[in-house]
Amino acid sequence: MYPLDWLEERSGLVGGVRYFLFRKVPGDTNWFHTLGSATLTAFLVQLVTGVILAMYYKPDPNSAHSSIDHITHDVTLGWLVRGMHKWGASVFIILMFMHMGRVFLFGAYKYPRELNWIIGVLLLATGLFEGLTGYLLPFDQTAYWATVVAININGTAPFLGPFLASLLRGGAEIGPDTLARFYSLHMLLIPGALLGLITLHLYLVIRLGVSSPPWSKEAAGADWIAEPSTDGRPAGLTRPSARSGWQRNGGDEQ
Repeated sequence: MYPLDWLEERSGLVGGVRYFLFRKVPGDTNWFHTLGSATLTAFLVQLVTGVILAMYYKPDPNSAHSSIDHITHDVTLGWLVRGMHKWGASVFIILMFMHMGRVFLFGAYKYPRELNWIIGVLLLATGLFEGLTGYLLPFDQTAYWATVVAININGTAPFLGPFLASLLRGGAEIGPDTLARFYSLHMLLIPGALLGLITLHLYLVIRLGVSSPPWSKEAAGADWIAEPSTDGRPAGLTRPSARSGWQRNGGDEQ
């Protein structure tokens, strides 16, 4: 255990990992709470397979599609890695929507988790943009015309639309600069943003804890039992209390 003790003494990472893995969670958590972990797992699969594909992919209009064919048919298990990355992108997006739906239906976006909800929305938008930039990389007819449609839709936005379209194209038409720009966004900028947002998202989950389902008996206020009424008011209503500095005792104020 000396290496772990050495690392813990100088960084505290071992204690942090232990706190992350063995923290307290509500006893009535269920499978719906695993959607966030499933989404994180899908992202990690995309990260690993993307790095492997980047070792063989050539971001050049004349070589992009042939490099994809080379990965699929010539590289050992290349068809598997490419298939995992291609279909894993759809799985990642679907899981993000499912996780977001669970958070909304369980009311886990309310106080004190509003900031984490906002970060989750940013993660969803960033993940969709990651999928858009990756769609062009095979540079076949489907990828080309789908990107033309996507850029034209962005170009119709008020005020910033033409600027966004020109920024994404890298010029007046889709060409080599567009492919290089999409590749850099897909491999560098957007994954970095996703990693930063995910780190902050997980930190807030650890700090604020996991919310119980809305039907949980352990949820806040569910175990509160109303006192029997002694003054004729219906049970459960809040009774007025004395102001600060005053006490009611036997009907006399002191």
